[in-house]
Amino acid sequence: MLNWSAQPSRRELSPLRAPRRRPLRVVLLSAVGAAAIVGSAASIALPPAYAEAPANQGVVQAGPPSFADLVEHVKGAVVAVKVNVVENAEADGQDMGGEGLPPGMPPISPDDPLYRFFKRFGGPNGMPMPRHPHKGQALGSGFIISSDGYVVTNNHVVDHATDVTVTLEGGKSVPAKIVGVDKKTDLALLKITEAGTYPYVQFANAMPRVGDWVVAIGNPFGLGGTVTAGIVSARGRDIGSGPYDDYLQIDAAVNRGNSGGPTFNAKGEVVGVNTAIYSPSGGSVGIGFAIPSEVAKDVISELKEKGTVSRGYIGVQIQAVTPEIADSLGLKSTDGALVAQVQPGTPAVAAGIESGDVITGVNGVKVENPHELSRKIAALGPEATANLTILRNGGEKTISLKLGKLPDDKVAKADTPVPEKAAKTQLSKYGFSLAPSADVAGAGKEGAVVTDLDPDGPAAQKGLRQGDVILDVAGKPVAGPADVVKALDDAKKDGRRAVLLRVKTGDNTHFLALSSDPS
Repeated sequence: MLNWSAQPSRRELSPLRAPRRRPLRVVLLSAVGAAAIVGSAASIALPPAYAEAPANQGVVQAGPPSFADLVEHVKGAVVAVKVNVVENAEADGQDMGGEGLPPGMPPISPDDPLYRFFKRFGGPNGMPMPRHPHKGQALGSGFIISSDGYVVTNNHVVDHATDVTVTLEGGKSVPAKIVGVDKKTDLALLKITEAGTYPYVQFANAMPRVGDWVVAIGNPFGLGGTVTAGIVSARGRDIGSGPYDDYLQIDAAVNRGNSGGPTFNAKGEVVGVNTAIYSPSGGSVGIGFAIPSEVAKDVISELKEKGTVSRGYIGVQIQAVTPEIADSLGLKSTDGALVAQVQPGTPAVAAGIESGDVITGVNGVKVENPHELSRKIAALGPEATANLTILRNGGEKTISLKLGKLPDDKVAKADTPVPEKAAKTQLSKYGFSLAPSADVAGAGKEGAVVTDLDPDGPAAQKGLRQGDVILDVAGKPVAGPADVVKALDDAKKDGRRAVLLRVKTGDNTHFLALSSDPS
């Protein structure tokens, strides 16, 4: 499931793939021509106000009179996608109706609180939960983009699929194969394997404006050919699903099963691929998210050509510049992306990029945040040359580098365990303790390891975690806990409001700003 913990809870943001089983009613105001009233004095008399002008004279048309022509034009290209899946019992929330539960137990829905309890702690009397693959079905939507039967849908619709079936408008089902998927944008490309000529639609070349009318067509709850309408509510939404989030927000009703279906503009062009909804209840509340066509068409083009997507790569871990971090670095704004770590053997190393640099532009175009930087670099592609504008030690410079190819995702290691007997330095007013890294197995020789941590303390509230290794404080390497204590004390004496820490969590490094006076 897609989740964005900063605003909605994890249960509130959902992909739109429907489980195995099951219109926005648009009220349109249209201008009506004035009716001529003809008659003599002997005719039916009307009050003076009515005789002068009808009540609706001068009303401005508020929307198109009907979406019927548009729907008639595009609906043949919209399909239902049905997949048979094999899923692992360990996959969160993917168990189909209680398969894999201990013998003798009744089926338990993944939505039942007991499901997660037994999944985590075992069945009754401590019986372990069997772990074996499960067979099931999933439903989604899609749309045909070429006469020979290429179909766009979401990756999460066909994830773990063993076979895929596409149902056309008239109810005919045809087999399809997966050409390629891109997990980072949640897109997939299918190909109908039955020969034929199919109706198709095209991606829009221009992005819609906020307030433009849109129409969504899909397969919610298995109800194929469902049409809803609304407007574009916002653009550029980041819902925390990946590094390239850039969603359209629409208020046309979309529900589970709409995943992978198209959102059309008034010309019948695809402006978005419906992917997720914000919903406290699981149903539509008028907040849906669609992958914009400007993202989708490039990804789909690469999937069609190569089956995979190649993206540009610098080789740095980046994070947002918070107001506290900006203050610690002496920056005037929070624009840009802060380099937390430079990965060895990457283009960033060869170009001389350093930890603590703030990247504010790519090829002369301003970068406002890490997501924007990721999208710009990815879009340039491997082997492209990028000129990066960088802030370092209060000055601006330009670094040119040749981009590499983004490697497969790496899984970070678990937090470093901290033994009970490690010598600890208390920083009680900040809510944590430190131990020398040399005293903790696997922590390395650099820095100081966070041992005890108060989850409600100032450090935890800023993002520090137990097992983190503090590598630098205020730009200076940390040899042990004493360096951290001294840097915090010096900052308070010097009147600085915050101190910048460079912290290692598992395999990842990032910065956080800690107040010099948390009291």
